[in-house]
Amino acid sequence: MDATRDPSARLPGLRVLHGDAADYDALVDRARDATYVLLGEASHGTDEFYRERAAITRRLIAEAGYTAVAVEADWPDAYRVNRYVRDRGADASAAEALSGFTRFPTWMWRNTVVEEFVTWLRDRNAEREPRAKAGFYGLDLYSLHTSMAAVVAHLDDVDPAAAERARERYGCFDHFGPDPQAYAYEAGVAGAEPCEAMAVEQLVELRDRAAGHAARTADIAEDGHFPAEMNARLVVNAERYYREMFRGGIRSWNLRDTHMAEMLAELVAHLERTCGPTKVVVWAHNSHLGDARATELGDAGELNLGQLVRERAGNAALLVGFSTYAGTVTAASDWGRPAQRKRVRAALPGSWEERFHETGVHRFLIAPRACHGGRLERAIGVIYRPETERASHYFHARIADQFDALIHIDRTSALEPLEATSEWEAGELPETYPFTV
Repeated sequence: MDATRDPSARLPGLRVLHGDAADYDALVDRARDATYVLLGEASHGTDEFYRERAAITRRLIAEAGYTAVAVEADWPDAYRVNRYVRDRGADASAAEALSGFTRFPTWMWRNTVVEEFVTWLRDRNAEREPRAKAGFYGLDLYSLHTSMAAVVAHLDDVDPAAAERARERYGCFDHFGPDPQAYAYEAGVAGAEPCEAMAVEQLVELRDRAAGHAARTADIAEDGHFPAEMNARLVVNAERYYREMFRGGIRSWNLRDTHMAEMLAELVAHLERTCGPTKVVVWAHNSHLGDARATELGDAGELNLGQLVRERAGNAALLVGFSTYAGTVTAASDWGRPAQRKRVRAALPGSWEERFHETGVHRFLIAPRACHGGRLERAIGVIYRPETERASHYFHARIADQFDALIHIDRTSALEPLEATSEWEAGELPETYPFTV
């Protein structure tokens, strides 16, 4: 074939994606021998990343024996979805089950693609025995107060005296009000006595009493003690995270990703005890799932979930990244601000995204071993600031070492929130406004 017309001649190993059922055959076949498939995203607001990730996950569940989806979300909110997909909750629809995601950025999980996936997962589980049902779980640590409330509510049901002890311990946090950032400042910077000892004491007691609590009701093993213990673990790690938050540096990032790795390990251990051999799909941003050791951030001392899973699981971990060249994205201009449909600028010269754009192929999958050296890589989180894009959204990475596979979609579109506001519908003015050229 003429090298000028063959995309693989311009980027060895490139596999064109046609939008049909066979697109991910090779990826699914490779995943059959893995235990963890980590599916990333280059932004928290791109429809195609969410849609392709969900499509791959459906195949992994249906064809390759995966029975858990663990996501970059808080444990109590995701566990409400888990109860829904396993037909154990009171929610009447996927949208209702997702309504627990009220913390910014709500669109990250309350969007049309996740709603469709959760509906599919519930429908598929309805045809299977309890041990074969696939679950939906959260790995993140921002739900400090929600998790404390969940621990106390569980103990109210099974051990009122233990519930009172938990209230007393967690009462330490009441002095700082409902905003965790107030605790972060007072305990981390201003010198207030931290609540670390109380949080640890509560987790230790909960773990010590696990067998006794589980014996009191048959429901505790699945929906009582284990999620309560995970919430108590979250409180311990969130307390440490918030104390570090205002001190700067990389320690808070490392605490967060170490927490996610710890939650993932505890989840797998629990599922293996109760359901047998377990294989997990993980959804999170590329910056969490691509091996940090292959980036300038890793060179500076950052670690991440992808690195930790690789170190533990070796070849049983499959790390898959996503990228795009241009399009639109759902993001905010600052933390806590409304979601906007923003235009994503064309990728910078010298970036991996520009290199992929130069192939002339709109959608492809590549095993990046042939992508030698380091280049800039773009990362858009929940905030997108195109006016400071180089400083805000790029870092150097060696993708041959960062990912086992990468999916590039050259032009992408904004993820649609379940509650699309007029501000989101209006979108962002083009750079050429008011000249429209």
